[in-house]
Amino acid sequence: MKSTVGYSKKGDVKAAVEEATAKIKNPVGIIIMSDYQSLPEASRLIYDKFPDAEVIGTSGTAYANRETSDSLLVVTAFESEAKVAAGVIKHLSTCPIADIAVLQKSIRDIGAGRDDTVCIEYCTNDEEKLITTMDIALGKTSISLVGGTVFGCPANAKGRVTYNGEAYENACAYVLVKNLKGKARVYKENIYGKGNGEAHIATKVNLKDKELIELDHKPAADVYSKELGLSKDKIIDNVLKNPLGRAVEDNIFISSMHTLKSNGALLNYKRINENDTIYILELLDYDKINQMTRDTINGDFPHIDLVISCNCIYRYLLFTKENYFNTLLDNMATLGNHVGTVCGGEQYNNQHVNQTMVCAVFD
Repeated sequence: MKSTVGYSKKGDVKAAVEEATAKIKNPVGIIIMSDYQSLPEASRLIYDKFPDAEVIGTSGTAYANRETSDSLLVVTAFESEAKVAAGVIKHLSTCPIADIAVLQKSIRDIGAGRDDTVCIEYCTNDEEKLITTMDIALGKTSISLVGGTVFGCPANAKGRVTYNGEAYENACAYVLVKNLKGKARVYKENIYGKGNGEAHIATKVNLKDKELIELDHKPAADVYSKELGLSKDKIIDNVLKNPLGRAVEDNIFISSMHTLKSNGALLNYKRINENDTIYILELLDYDKINQMTRDTINGDFPHIDLVISCNCIYRYLLFTKENYFNTLLDNMATLGNHVGTVCGGEQYNNQHVNQTMVCAVFD
């Protein structure tokens, strides 16, 4: 597959679009990553310039190889040797399944295959509901999925994504990308492990509010505090080092706590179900883990054309605090062209996760 990546730091949206798209010739699909305020205008301008392409967009802190900024415009174009189909799934908070036919049509139109096609999506809210809906269509075909939740909206503003020049709230914009000359695969990087921690059972939850009320029939905060020897008022501040993790066979899916309630319940960004097996995770050697991620990708791909990733805001905060985020970008850029955004949550196949990096890779 052949792709083109362009970016711009210009403050004027029109000038930024011209610079970022200067080397793009005949795209069949485009992903836009922009700041919140510029996204609608940038999306309209880019779709007007390339009306024959399928164009989706998201907002937040973006990066392209070694460049990153809250106001960076990144434009990734799929050109020759690729086929794309895109769309928007609306009404995420109420009835996303009403638009499942849109995704099903995209799958048929592209002739998607398990080893050459991935779905990349960006959503505004209600991730679990979205992923369950999308899996109805994608699960039958074994098409892999990665995505991210919009992050970085101004206070009291609603997240938005774009599709073919139009902005949508309470929605998901997706693109199916089929590599006509090679492979397409997805990867997940988790920098936390079980350590010597005890397995706990979620015995009382509130799914609507993503609230973990009890572990092992005890207030969740009490269990967390006792295991780590940490006072309860320090639990939320400790999320970068010791988040919660849901165990599913050999996989760990991270759930980040953000609020401690007076009854000892923990509110999280990822839903925890009753009877889930939960671990209090520990931070591992993230530089070594990223080396393993890159080794795995390099082992799967003799030549890499493009890597598109989503990095959790909590990873970004941790790595910024540790002066590591630029090192991460340098390392990932050794694979090939690498673009992405900092997200409020990540999606990987049929799971919504936190504090994770997910990526799609094309040769």
